Amino acid sequence: MEGATRWYGSTLAVDNVSFQVRPGEVVGFLGPNGAGKSTLLKMISTWLPPSAGRILVGGHDVALEPLAVRRTLGYLPEHNSLYEIMRVDYFLGFVARIRGLRGQLLRERLDWAVEQCALQEVLAKRIQECSKGYRQRIGVAAALVHDPPVIVLDEPTHGLDPVQVMAFRRFLQGLREGRAILFSSHIVSEVAAISDRVLVINRGRLLADARVDELKRRAHEAVSDLEAVVLDMVAKAGNA
Repeated sequence: MEGATRWYGSTLAVDNVSFQVRPGEVVGFLGPNGAGKSTLLKMISTWLPPSAGRILVGGHDVALEPLAVRRTLGYLPEHNSLYEIMRVDYFLGFVARIRGLRGQLLRERLDWAVEQCALQEVLAKRIQECSKGYRQRIGVAAALVHDPPVIVLDEPTHGLDPVQVMAFRRFLQGLREGRAILFSSHIVSEVAAISDRVLVINRGRLLADARVDELKRRAHEAVSDLEAVVLDMVAKAGNA
């Protein structure tokens, strides 16, 4: 991503942001509500075109090759849109077939997604009958069923209880080999527990691109914690 910028009319939502996520990396995207995280992720996923700059996903330009980007990408949006009246198993099968999966491969990928997201108990239920936590896990399963090399997750643990959050962290770490993973959150401890690197954004600007161990070192030297280090970055940028 080079110089990604997005305007909504006269409002600048994302301001000249550049970064790269390599295969095998888990990168956390951190910032307060309204910082521009979701807008940037929507540009990566081709939901929104950038007003300026260039975004490549798996070598494909989001503006010029949106269909190729979508085939490469597994995306969970902040507001998880599901077909509420469908049964869970029918919905996941529907998504898998849209992704081009057929026959034995389709069955194998569905079995994998159901097991990894622990959906066995709700497969025969309609989505509207499932709890908020289960709906989030259904969305994750749908995003990953086609085994994408690039994964983008917007607030993926929203609605999960603490036990489910811990399980999801282990799950995400297990996906890292050969994949580039970017996920957003406004919870510093969650990002630090999963990520190799942290991107800090506020008011549409990228304030930091740092390794988690480097941020921990700064916190240790300041006799502080990660939350305080990140908040200090945001405060200094706001006063600049």
